[in-house]
Amino acid sequence: MPGKAPLLRTALLAAALLTACGTTPEPDAPAAAPPTAAKSPTAAPSPEAVVSVGGPGTACALPVSFSLMEGWEPETVEKPEDPDFAALVEQGPATIVCEAKSEGTSDIGFLRVWTAPKGPVRSTLKAFVEDDKSKELVLTDVKAGAVAAVEARYSVYSELEEDWRDGRSFAVTTPKGAVVIMELGGLDAEEDAVVAAYELAKSTLKLS
Repeated sequence: MPGKAPLLRTALLAAALLTACGTTPEPDAPAAAPPTAAKSPTAAPSPEAVVSVGGPGTACALPVSFSLMEGWEPETVEKPEDPDFAALVEQGPATIVCEAKSEGTSDIGFLRVWTAPKGPVRSTLKAFVEDDKSKELVLTDVKAGAVAAVEARYSVYSELEEDWRDGRSFAVTTPKGAVVIMELGGLDAEEDAVVAAYELAKSTLKLS
């Protein structure tokens, strides 16, 4: 998102960083096979929802609510009163209203919630993505919780890494007409744990 405020594009730095020998049995004495215990595959832990965002009394007042995984911290993003700075929290037809960061995890990611005026959800999402430096946009009809939604998959250019990365976001229309867009981003946005946080938010989304 070229030209966006530092609070939206910075503070994302991190770094990440195991012979057995056996004994040959006597030729005339077959070696007894050691007993083996059947090992069941370790199931990947399912995302654990620890906080709900969007409803009354939560960190962000939104037209929708959804769940966050452990370690993700939400906060409201206020639109600056100065018109010279107000554009820094806008992308296409949308304005950012809430951001959840993976503060308590080893991953670097964020979920941003944007709202846009009443309009067709597909074209609104398309305009949102295309206002960033992006390419190869694919839009798909999906469900966000039980709500009809449109999801965008695309490549977005990272100014920090000077490279193209996978991007994803989805949008829904609310009863009041506004379009709500949820965007996944961050240096580790392609990591399984970060994608899982996005999928949890999408699967638990409800209209407020």
